[in-house]
Amino acid sequence: MARKEIEMAIEWAAKEGWNPGLHDAECYFAADPNGFLMGLLGEEPIATISAVKYGESFGFLGLYMVKPEYRGKGYGIQIWNAGMRYLEGRSIGLDGVVAQQDNYKKSGFKLAYRNFRYEGVGGGNSPANAEIIMLSAVPFEAIDSYDRPFFPANRSRFTQSWISQPDCHALGIRQNGKLAGYGVIRPCRSGYKIGPLCADSPQLAESLFLALKSRARPSAPVFLDVPEVNQAAVALAERHHMKVRFGTARMYTGGIPDIPLNRLFGITSFEIG
Repeated sequence: MARKEIEMAIEWAAKEGWNPGLHDAECYFAADPNGFLMGLLGEEPIATISAVKYGESFGFLGLYMVKPEYRGKGYGIQIWNAGMRYLEGRSIGLDGVVAQQDNYKKSGFKLAYRNFRYEGVGGGNSPANAEIIMLSAVPFEAIDSYDRPFFPANRSRFTQSWISQPDCHALGIRQNGKLAGYGVIRPCRSGYKIGPLCADSPQLAESLFLALKSRARPSAPVFLDVPEVNQAAVALAERHHMKVRFGTARMYTGGIPDIPLNRLFGITSFEIG
């Protein structure tokens, strides 16, 4: 896909109920300009997949869709195979919806853990905490270094685009003079999503969560995608009266990456990791 065609895939994702961010396409394109594939029947786009390369050894699949009227005709597997070929030789991750998980297993994917999308409401008061700062006040090298353990490969280009996208709020929190967590809240088709949300302790994560949530319109929906294995993250969502809307399975080919899930309180994106 060309850059403008990624908007089409985002629109399809919205129709599927995935609630993409208003500026996701630009950030996704920054991750890998060649990683978005479209299947055509004649001149008509009927299928999409994202197969984003990170570094030299990792990739992530997402935006895997076929137009409803063309499903069950073998077109999905064709674009799936094209995405897998593009990522050949790499360890690959994805967030699988329940209906597709058995098919992903047939392609060599193994379950790592489940994620749950929680929904709450925006607004509220931001904590009176001088250690919460605008992320723009932090050198990008420090942000990139902090983010590095939370992903299986380098994603610097994506991170730089993500934290500076229009209409978002990106905040950091310091401890002992060093960055000890950061998070982003961005506007979506419906409400807002917080992600990533990572911090060195549950207390720091909660302070960041409340500060980010306070940037959303009062009573607007706010979503947080939580790895189930981080029980402190689950407790944070439930303590603030958020409800589960659906779940995904984080799956990988090859080994499961060594990510500090106890410090990951919110997934960045189900679509590209």
